[in-house]
Amino acid sequence: MSDVLVIIPTYNEIENITNIVETVMKYPDDFDVLVIDDNSPDGTAAAVEKLMERFPDRVFLEKRTGKLGLGTAYIHGFKWALNRDYAYMIEMDADFSHNPDDLTRLYHNCKDKGADVTIGSRYISGVNVVNWPMGRVLMSYFASAYVRFITRMKLRDATAGFVCYRRRVLESINLDKIEFKGYAFQIEMKFKAYSHGFKVEELPIIFINRQLGTSKMNGSIFGEAVFGVVKLKIDSIFKKNN
Repeated sequence: MSDVLVIIPTYNEIENITNIVETVMKYPDDFDVLVIDDNSPDGTAAAVEKLMERFPDRVFLEKRTGKLGLGTAYIHGFKWALNRDYAYMIEMDADFSHNPDDLTRLYHNCKDKGADVTIGSRYISGVNVVNWPMGRVLMSYFASAYVRFITRMKLRDATAGFVCYRRRVLESINLDKIEFKGYAFQIEMKFKAYSHGFKVEELPIIFINRQLGTSKMNGSIFGEAVFGVVKLKIDSIFKKNN
């Protein structure tokens, strides 16, 4: 078994899932993959089951009963990994917006260079986003600026979803008390790690908007982040939910 697990949440990713898993399988670091599927009606889970036959003991599937949210999918995946011997867990999207070539960089920045959390950052070296509408770029960029202002975390991309965690980080965070499901989940996890004193670093990536399938982003997810950040900061002052 590998010491690193790539966790990929899915809902209706039939156009992407086979290609993304096949791509991850080719790297010499021998990444394992766990797909968390939220009962996709398009057959995503069935495609993963075929991949499991081709890549036994390297590709895994957890099926959930419905569309329960990105944050709960990752929490499910983290707990699954912690019940096994994985030392590193990486969040990644299924749609190739996160370049799988960057998996090795994130992984080795934790394993070999001492980071506890490594973030694939869109904004650490300018704005590295391709094919997003300008409105969405501005929304994402200023959301991260807002998070820095409220939380005082020195991160350029607090909403990033391409992240490698060292095992001890996830063991130190009370995963049952993570509150948020969308954008704010990503912020909350980084804030918890930062508050526990872990070494959180960013590496530049180029984020490419999905070519196939449908984006899951909506206004309510963004709204959760805007108001959730304030709650995170207030709760931290009173030492809640750590």
